[in-house]
Amino acid sequence: MQRIPFLFITEQVAAHLSEELRRGRWKGEMPGRNQLVKELGVSGNTVELALQQLENQGLLVPQGAGRPRRIELPKISAAPSMRLTILHDESLAKKVGYMIDLRHMLEEAGHTVAFAPKSMLDLGMDVKRIRRMVEASEADAWLVISAPRHVLEWFAEQALPAFALFGRRVGVRIAGSGPDHAPSVRAVVRRLVALGHQRIVMLDRWSARGSIQGRTIRAVLEEMENLGLLTGAYNVPVWNTNPEGLGGILDELFRFSPPTALIIDEAFIFHAAKEHLAQRGILAPRDVSLICIDGDPTFEWCRPSVAHIRWHPGPLMNRIMRWADNVARGKKDLRQTFTKTEFVDGGTVGPAPKAR
Repeated sequence: MQRIPFLFITEQVAAHLSEELRRGRWKGEMPGRNQLVKELGVSGNTVELALQQLENQGLLVPQGAGRPRRIELPKISAAPSMRLTILHDESLAKKVGYMIDLRHMLEEAGHTVAFAPKSMLDLGMDVKRIRRMVEASEADAWLVISAPRHVLEWFAEQALPAFALFGRRVGVRIAGSGPDHAPSVRAVVRRLVALGHQRIVMLDRWSARGSIQGRTIRAVLEEMENLGLLTGAYNVPVWNTNPEGLGGILDELFRFSPPTALIIDEAFIFHAAKEHLAQRGILAPRDVSLICIDGDPTFEWCRPSVAHIRWHPGPLMNRIMRWADNVARGKKDLRQTFTKTEFVDGGTVGPAPKAR
């Protein structure tokens, strides 16, 4: 095997080992770290982190210090295949690492997987346009990513099985899964208030879509109120979901009553916001604390380190695989699950400017 490129090397090593495991290269127990280091040409620390990722995905089970990890592949018996279409909120969803892995897992299980020809953003989140696309499709089931509530309510009314990955699914009779950000964002708010922050703003893409407040936003506002802070539209502003809209809302926020902390929805928005502010001389954590609600491999390269909320996609992917297996067998499956998250403090968080 050729030496693996250094860019995001932990994720690449984990993906390679995962593929080899699923192909049946190793049985029973995983080779030791030293053997893998020699084979892959990477550091022992990189191999160890990759193996820990496979533990988080449920593919390996630790057996104690000095003992090899036990291999435990998901047992999915042969089931009728089906055509599954993935309806994403925007094109970036296709490029997320765990979405690529999920597609491979579904295809290995015998299903035919394709992305919808247009994203929900392309269709303006318009249920009538989404309906026409769905009706023109030959899909047997749909995986709907980050959909607003009105779209998920429409899917829930159809006979066609659908799974809501992320999105405003709580309270809708539809199968679904996603990270439970609420406990972690409460920890974020407590950390910020302890550092003297009072003007805390959350940049959330859902606010731009006119969607009702979800669990994460409610948790942020409730925790602020529990700590004695007043909340309102300032704390969750409405903005257009595009680069111009992001720049516009940031300029507006920092014009008169600049926030001392920003909690930002996704990694690509985090990077764009950080760059926009830096071009205007507003730096983290000197002038504003920045926290991302999701983790991202690019954060490993960031200095100062990025404060973020971490969660592992393994349980989520396994839930989708079980749902697909049930649906292919004609079983009704409407169960929703949540994946645990944790707040990872970082160098982008510091005392509120006025407290320095």
